[in-house]
Amino acid sequence: MTSMTRSFQRFSALLYKEMVQILRDRRTLMLFFLLPVIELFLFAYAVSLNVYHLPTALVDQSMDVRSRDFVDALVKSNYFDITQTYQNEQQVIQAIDAGEVKAGVIIPPNFAEDVNSGQGNVLILLDGSDSFSVQSGYNGASAITQAYSINLTTQAVKKSGGGAVLLAGVNNTPITTATRVLYNPDLRDLVFLLPGLIALIIQNIIVAHSAMAVVREREVGTFEQILATPARPIEMILSKLIPGMLVVMVDMAFILTLGVFWFNVPINGSIVALVVWSLLFIVSGMALGLLISSVSKTQRQAQQITAVLNMFTLLLSGFIYSRSSMPVWTQIVGDIIPLTFYLKIIRGIITKGVGSAYLTSDILALVIYSVVALVFAAAVFKKRLD
Repeated sequence: MTSMTRSFQRFSALLYKEMVQILRDRRTLMLFFLLPVIELFLFAYAVSLNVYHLPTALVDQSMDVRSRDFVDALVKSNYFDITQTYQNEQQVIQAIDAGEVKAGVIIPPNFAEDVNSGQGNVLILLDGSDSFSVQSGYNGASAITQAYSINLTTQAVKKSGGGAVLLAGVNNTPITTATRVLYNPDLRDLVFLLPGLIALIIQNIIVAHSAMAVVREREVGTFEQILATPARPIEMILSKLIPGMLVVMVDMAFILTLGVFWFNVPINGSIVALVVWSLLFIVSGMALGLLISSVSKTQRQAQQITAVLNMFTLLLSGFIYSRSSMPVWTQIVGDIIPLTFYLKIIRGIITKGVGSAYLTSDILALVIYSVVALVFAAAVFKKRLD
């Protein structure tokens, strides 16, 4: 038997061993094939740089044929969905503060007369805490207004049959839009990004830390020593929770200080409220991480689950892509991620400067999430003990 033959036999044996290990590790094998398919469907159906169907509040103080036609043009464009109607601009701003809508359309009185005289004007309010909503809303409003104005001008030309009217229509469009971006009128990228970036960093740290908490001790052999103590499962869970929470709070304070004093991003709301609700978010993230740790047999499995969670967080939480334009099923998946709710809270406090009263639903969602995840983690943990 030649040396080349022996080398080939050794290589074949090693190759066989590695193939068997891969095929036996069904979770990793599933990730290899399932994860690319999931990513493909998410990018194809769930995420888009163009945001359509923006929830929009309408104030129609004219209530005439022209105003109804213009609103119909907005809706038919698929950029805007009229979900609320109000009496004045202040009510629209309050709705945007509360996150109920992303845009507002204010049509003044005597709109039809102003349009006929070539002086029609519409005010568009946009939520400046969401960069994609601002861009899509601004571009959509401009395109719709231009198309609608050209249509009115063409109708006027047909009725008059004169080129003079056409020239007047080109130089003086019958409708113009005044677009106002709330909270971030200068469209500074950091004002858009910093709150979400802080939230994302915090979740990555707390989930990764707590996801390794139980499984690490099981692998290094200290888990049996903990079992010998009279501590209850909930006490073990809390002992894992509190030290990591303190470390993350210090980390968050450092990041916020950099954002305010180095990058000049102001905190427009209450710092006390930000700290309180951030603690709640940290608890929810820790609970999720402990749940991952309790169901994982090895650190590798915990890392794989955390990596999948991070992918869903980036795509479905609203950190990058607006959730309002996503299909319902992807929004439901995004609702199992605590960052989805905390993003609205931190952007509401830092960027919008709103109080807790405007964030009640998201705060309540985090409370429920934290309690359920902690109880479930403790139950799984107890089962693993038994």
